[in-house]
Amino acid sequence: MRVLGIDPGLTRCGVGVVDVAPDRSARLVDVVVLRSPAELATPSRLARIADGLEAIIEEHRPNAVALERVFARSDVSTIMGTAQISGVAMLIAARRALPVALHTPSEVKAAITGYGRADKKQVGTMVARILGLDEVPKPADAADALALAICHAWRTGGVAGAAIADAQAGAGSTARTGRDASGNALTPAQRAWLAAERAAAVSGAARRVKE
Repeated sequence: MRVLGIDPGLTRCGVGVVDVAPDRSARLVDVVVLRSPAELATPSRLARIADGLEAIIEEHRPNAVALERVFARSDVSTIMGTAQISGVAMLIAARRALPVALHTPSEVKAAITGYGRADKKQVGTMVARILGLDEVPKPADAADALALAICHAWRTGGVAGAAIADAQAGAGSTARTGRDASGNALTPAQRAWLAAERAAAVSGAARRVKE
């Protein structure tokens, strides 16, 4: 499947496109960082990023779009820009009937590195290794976008996808036995991914209680 990963941001928006085969091998198709200058009015900045996203989607025709889930941060201006670009991206995808998935940073880190608290350097290094690149994609927004795309493809297909689907269905056997539905042993990355999924589910439940 071909996935478009987007690391949303108003100043820098990372966009990565990868092809992922059923055996989980991944190939880089394209990666770019879309930018909008701070001196422009916000509507113009949104339009500039939107134009770039539409051009990339038109050129590469992805099967799905993966976005980083927005979390509250201390810098209100940063989270506002991130949320605005996320909305723009989801609108563009919806108009093309493309499925959109949101992944938390811990889910992506666990999928790519096997550790839900990996730093950006570790994520970038693993992205380069997975894609067979000589260098880590730069800036970090580019590597993060590719990590999102790979994470989504792995989540929705192959052994890892089956394991997550089993866990989400409430069977619970995957987490207890350390094996997927086919009886195959989970890798450290897949086990960490399941842990991140469970943590995200608990966090979501906690937020609903607070609301």
